[in-house]
Amino acid sequence: MPAMRPPYLGMKLSVIAGIVSGACALSLFAETADFGNAKPGTLPPHWTGTQTGKGQAKWSIEKDLEAPGKPSVLKQSGEATFPVCIKDDTRLKNGFVEVRFKPVSGKEDQAGGVIWRVKDKDDYYVCRANALEDNVVLYKTVRGTRNVLEIAGRKGGYGVKEPVAPAQWHTLRVEFKDHHFKVIFDGKHLFDVEDNTFTDAGKVGVWTKADSVTLFDDFSYGSEK
Repeated sequence: MPAMRPPYLGMKLSVIAGIVSGACALSLFAETADFGNAKPGTLPPHWTGTQTGKGQAKWSIEKDLEAPGKPSVLKQSGEATFPVCIKDDTRLKNGFVEVRFKPVSGKEDQAGGVIWRVKDKDDYYVCRANALEDNVVLYKTVRGTRNVLEIAGRKGGYGVKEPVAPAQWHTLRVEFKDHHFKVIFDGKHLFDVEDNTFTDAGKVGVWTKADSVTLFDDFSYGSEK
């Protein structure tokens, strides 16, 4: 029986066995935060809202009765180079991170993403989907500088083109094991990336860019047992 969690966290625990990644069967411990019972106008415990670069991100729990995990969501409504919200009590090396997100508005960007192996607000991997560009791209951010990573088996390019409808809920998931990352968007496996920049376990979280107003819900993550 899973351990009890405070109800305001809106947490659900489960053990997922026999997940296949490549040729290896993994046993994962998974946890989901749906934000449904968190207090509006604040952040839940163990979450830090900040940004990479300049500007001022604004992260808060807001009411949204149409959200998947209603009645509340995590909302980013400030403007910064890269707003990030980090789950401080996590430490994963191999596993997955997943979130449902809704790009609401933004003139420069309408993006939502996940981050993993986070060392701090300036060092992490990020995969994001952008409703203005209709693409999904994976990057590494090192000392605050973001660089795109090449898709495995392909030279050059910039992620993959993929429809990302604005004002609709989407699901973005990244599975990571050692240097291999698998990107899944709305249930579709888009591409894989290999990189060795960050090899140690780190935190997970969510990400946006610039003036993106983005809603997040059903944030989940899991690590190998």
